[in-house]
Amino acid sequence: MKRHRSPTPSPAHPLRRREPLPWHRPKAILDEPDAERRVRAILESPSYRQADQDVDFLNREETRGVRLQLDYEKAESVMRERGIEHTIVVFGSTRIPEPAAAERRLQEARQALSAEPGDPELSRRVSVAERVLEKSAYYEVARALGRRIGELHRGSGGMRLVLMTGGGPGMMEAAHRGAFDAGAPSVGLNITLPHEQFPNPYITPALCLRFHYFALRKLHFLKRARALVALPGGFGTLDELFCMLTLIQTRKVAPVPVVLVGERFWRRAFDPDFLVEEGVIDAEDRELFWYAETADEIFEGIRKWHDMNGTPLAG
Repeated sequence: MKRHRSPTPSPAHPLRRREPLPWHRPKAILDEPDAERRVRAILESPSYRQADQDVDFLNREETRGVRLQLDYEKAESVMRERGIEHTIVVFGSTRIPEPAAAERRLQEARQALSAEPGDPELSRRVSVAERVLEKSAYYEVARALGRRIGELHRGSGGMRLVLMTGGGPGMMEAAHRGAFDAGAPSVGLNITLPHEQFPNPYITPALCLRFHYFALRKLHFLKRARALVALPGGFGTLDELFCMLTLIQTRKVAPVPVVLVGERFWRRAFDPDFLVEEGVIDAEDRELFWYAETADEIFEGIRKWHDMNGTPLAG
């Protein structure tokens, strides 16, 4: 007896069904008058939230490990997808603006003092504003450096090497502004703080990342760094500088160039000769960094260091 083969059925739709499954509808109120209220209470309960969408759960003490992993992995994924292999990391004070802004702030401080002459706090503010104006020259140095890094990026024909900073105002803004001038991308790593932090407007939007943990942010600063450039700055700049110097000193990471911009500032802020004399670091540790004043000195010094090390800067 000859059998007829069944025709091959059309593939099922990946989402839709012709007939709904039993759980596609809530229990009928004809069968249970209170069903709607009960089901709504279940759906609105925190326990019903899917774990990866439950922000309250993710912020609990016992899920800290998950948050650490996510803080690391999101930034890693973005940079990996963009092909970013190397960075030049630039740090410096958020309190040192461009010269025109520094001049305005000085004039405001002087006007306030003239209204209340002899006020010691207003006198102090004028003195600080004068020093900030003097250091604002480094805004232009950082901007010129960002432009040099951006031009190198464009010349390499890819995303292999880019500028990276903490994404804030001041010296970091200046570096991003230089890369922006050159039409090159740059990475900004912001951090969540009790008071809102705004990224500077020159960061490439798709490369501005925000971290919860300082430790994970610091890891990403150092992971791809081909150089660290520290302009005059405060606690944050010192933190990143000493972290990098410690890692190089202990050879936890391979040595990279560390450039301190503004020798006059750094000789007072950080006295390595004193540390050598006191026996708390070795004389060779003074060779882990050098001083520079201009963007060309910084950039060419970094390039020369890598040439001597056999590690082409954008290679």
